[in-house]
Amino acid sequence: MAEGEEFIELRFRLYDGKDIAHGTYKSSMTVSTLKQKIVAEWPQGNTITPKSINDLKLIHAGKVLENNQTLADCTITIGDLPDDVITMHVLLQPSKSKRRTVKSKEDMQKLNRCGCIIL
Repeated sequence: MAEGEEFIELRFRLYDGKDIAHGTYKSSMTVSTLKQKIVAEWPQGNTITPKSINDLKLIHAGKVLENNQTLADCTITIGDLPDDVITMHVLLQPSKSKRRTVKSKEDMQKLNRCGCIIL
């Protein structure tokens, strides 16, 4: 370990309560690097999986962390004890597929009450 380098012990909690990527990380590590590790360690067999880091949001202390921030920038709060593990929550929000747009009067007639196209 480098002299003066700070390390933070983290785990990432998924929507189903499972924890992944538990480990010690440098405080200079960026959120996007953490997301890459989470995507790589995503449990196999889940019905929904992230395709890229853009499908994930990391939440700590009620705040969504930005990709370009480092752990030090996020002002990671460390508990009362130096050996505490910080839990970050992972929100999976897959990229939205392109929706079909209405272009003609005929298509307008196919819309139902909620604005969805009836095929």
